[in-house]
Amino acid sequence: MQPAGYAVVGLGAISQQAVLPAFAHSRNARLVAVVSGDREKARRLAGEFGAPHYYTYGQYSACLKNPDVTAVYIATPPAEHEKYTVQAAREKKHVLCEKPLAATVAQARRMVGACRDQRVLLMTAYRKYFEPGSVALKKLVAAGELGRVDIIHAAFTEFRPAGDSTPKWMLQRKLAGGGPLMDVGVYCVNTSRWLVDEDPVEATAFLWTRDKKRFKEVEESIAFRLRFRSGLILQGTASWGAALASFVQVHGEKGWASLSPAFAFEEERRLTGKIAGRWFAQEFTAIDEFALELDAFAGCIRENRKPGPDGEQGMRDVVILDAIYRAAKLGRPVAIRYPSRKASAKPNESSKRRKS
Repeated sequence: MQPAGYAVVGLGAISQQAVLPAFAHSRNARLVAVVSGDREKARRLAGEFGAPHYYTYGQYSACLKNPDVTAVYIATPPAEHEKYTVQAAREKKHVLCEKPLAATVAQARRMVGACRDQRVLLMTAYRKYFEPGSVALKKLVAAGELGRVDIIHAAFTEFRPAGDSTPKWMLQRKLAGGGPLMDVGVYCVNTSRWLVDEDPVEATAFLWTRDKKRFKEVEESIAFRLRFRSGLILQGTASWGAALASFVQVHGEKGWASLSPAFAFEEERRLTGKIAGRWFAQEFTAIDEFALELDAFAGCIRENRKPGPDGEQGMRDVVILDAIYRAAKLGRPVAIRYPSRKASAKPNESSKRRKS
């Protein structure tokens, strides 16, 4: 069968470093078009990565009318995800959208609603669902090897000092939705939920900033705790003030397991732990996780089945991130309330932007 044809919308660092190169390693996806605000950039990258078509943002409608485009991969700033998703849905194109799904709860709800109404698939780009090390940890938990899970510790840090190459939009709350919690902390939240197949019901948090001049609109670092109805507690940390590192460690009645590095895509992974007094260790070489993600979504399109990390999961994460920010602002625990599937797309009080 023919591979699914993708248009990549937004040609920033993640697209150039990971998404566009992934098509060369994909079995079921092919790059049809690229879309950028810079026409020359779009032309250059189309040539470099073998896309037969290129468009500017002003020509996005023409891109969506291209019959070879089956799906779009949206890699713009989070606040812009909604408009490109809704427009694609109206043209009956399937959508694979970078995390976080949106900058606000209201935006995420409208994205999910638009794709549902137009009967197109919406997948949130959570590549950990397909990466072998994460899948191995998931199987351990699901098989009950650790027993009842009591605690999860997760962290993701990157160092973003003044003068580095961080895009300006990442430091603007309106475009990014927040700081490292939105950018990298979302991995801690989503992966933990996925590992235990459960959603948290309460959030507490504390944020701090060392470089107050650089981080005027978004936090530099944040620590949070999520309480689950089962009694499980997630302790999470996200920061732009420390060297690149990530891990997720799961503690249960029978033992514990740790995956590190857990979230960065360039490094090999080590899954280690101790169960019933016996140590174990596995190593996983770095692979092209983005190719796995592209192929997985192509398979969903071909078989008309819902992707695992669908838009609903992405929206739930944005709800949780919003609750974490509100908990940090209020200095007290905040209950997490998820929108019902039938809820209207009108923004409510919980989706109003909070100051960090």
